[in-house]
Amino acid sequence: MTVIIYTTPTCQYCGVAKQFLAERGIAFTEYDISKDHKKMAELVSRTGRVSVPVIEIDGDFIVGFDKHRLAKKLGM
Repeated sequence: MTVIIYTTPTCQYCGVAKQFLAERGIAFTEYDISKDHKKMAELVSRTGRVSVPVIEIDGDFIVGFDKHRLAKKLGM
């Protein structure tokens, strides 16, 4: 399973989402789109959004921190 989280340093829910994943032992790659403009452009191209957090799990996107949807997608 590949998990990617797109974040910014000022996003409160980004920290909550990362903590949620870490507490469950889910490895993830993080991209700070405030610094990585290539990843921001890629995110907008693929989702049509600039909001964060965006969590990508095996190519599927969850926009925002939706704990129930995230747990379901992770098989929990």
